[in-house]
Amino acid sequence: MKFDEFESQSSKAWKQRIQYELDGADFNTNLVWNSLEGIDVKPFYHADSSEQPLAIPHQSDGWKIGEYIYVQNTKSANKKALKCLSKGTESIYFILPKASICIDELLNGIVDFAVRIYLELNFSTADFLTKIDTKLFKSHSTIFLVNDSIGHLCKSGNWYKNKLKDFSDTLGLCNATEGVNSVFSVDIALYQNAGASMVQQLAYGLAHAHEYILEYKDVMPDQVVFKVAVGGNYFFEIAKLQALRWLWDSLIKDYDLSARCHIIAEPSKRNKTIYEYNMNMLRTTTEIMSAALGSSDTIINLPYDVLFHKDNEFGRRISRNQLLILKHESKFSAVTNPTMGAYYIEELTNQFAEKALALFKDIEKQGGFLKQLIDGTIQKKIKEYAKKEQDSFDNNNQELVGIHIQQNIDEKIKAQLELYPFVKHQPRKTLIEPIIAKRIAESIEKKRLGNE
Repeated sequence: MKFDEFESQSSKAWKQRIQYELDGADFNTNLVWNSLEGIDVKPFYHADSSEQPLAIPHQSDGWKIGEYIYVQNTKSANKKALKCLSKGTESIYFILPKASICIDELLNGIVDFAVRIYLELNFSTADFLTKIDTKLFKSHSTIFLVNDSIGHLCKSGNWYKNKLKDFSDTLGLCNATEGVNSVFSVDIALYQNAGASMVQQLAYGLAHAHEYILEYKDVMPDQVVFKVAVGGNYFFEIAKLQALRWLWDSLIKDYDLSARCHIIAEPSKRNKTIYEYNMNMLRTTTEIMSAALGSSDTIINLPYDVLFHKDNEFGRRISRNQLLILKHESKFSAVTNPTMGAYYIEELTNQFAEKALALFKDIEKQGGFLKQLIDGTIQKKIKEYAKKEQDSFDNNNQELVGIHIQQNIDEKIKAQLELYPFVKHQPRKTLIEPIIAKRIAESIEKKRLGNE
């Protein structure tokens, strides 16, 4: 039979049929799911009852497989990057802890692969400007500088130097690195890993970026990098990424700018565990699927043992292969916008965008992101939602396999710990209260470790 031989049914007819099958039970009580995000999920979605989908600007050249490399030693980092590229990696994300690193030496041979190169600067950019040869950046259009002084303030509680100097240094970097795709970035992943809701992640990320627009609108780069952590709520996370693109596009149009949203997506750490750690592979698989379907530009997977093992080749190989399978065997990069026409995802995208835009406007009315960060409002709101999520988890309304259910009580992990997997408390003087990332299973894991 052909599809056109079936008689079409309206959403009203579907609902009437469902209510008949419920035999008197209430439709909303039994079939509508009330999410912590404040979004009610219906059992079905139909064209005649769906809003007009938002016009999402998608990238045209597909997503790239990326890998993080922390640069402690330039030569070894270069060697590791070349090995990754030979194994199928398409983008290298270097984390630079100090300005003295020789960029020419770090990128030796790598630019020959014609891949995306990200350089995350974990220091004042003024130090970097005195060390680099700006000709390198002008000659390679694939280089992105990931520089987020506001993100450093959020995470550490302090500026690199002070607001005026940090912003001035970034302006100098904008002028010195003409031709680089991006010069500043926005770390939304921190908000997710600290327990913020998806609406908060979007609104705070947009308000965070707006502070940079106000400072650098006259020297805006071609693209602005957004680092996003993707959690386990599969369809919601797809919608979150699409809503981010729409929100950014809407914001820059108000300033008559054209910088596009460049998304680097990675799995969240918030739902990862040290017990039954192989489950982390399943969690990251659904999360990188969401990242791909949500139209990320680069996806960097996390090794299943990232919480408690030092960087190792086996963990890297597994995480890389997960992406290779999705891209080349499952064809997750074959379609530019694979979710088009999925009424559920389109409606979720609309709701996330509307709720986040309303929160963003409220933040701006209250003086902007930095003001609310300095007075502690942002931190307070994130902690309130994180507690709400933690309470739901502690009351078994949210579950993690190996923690709540199917727990292997004989599993021992203490002897395998090479890294400390919990929040580290480092008392120090800070300008503001830092936003602290914390996994949702930490308290349960601490108790189990104590009983080993």
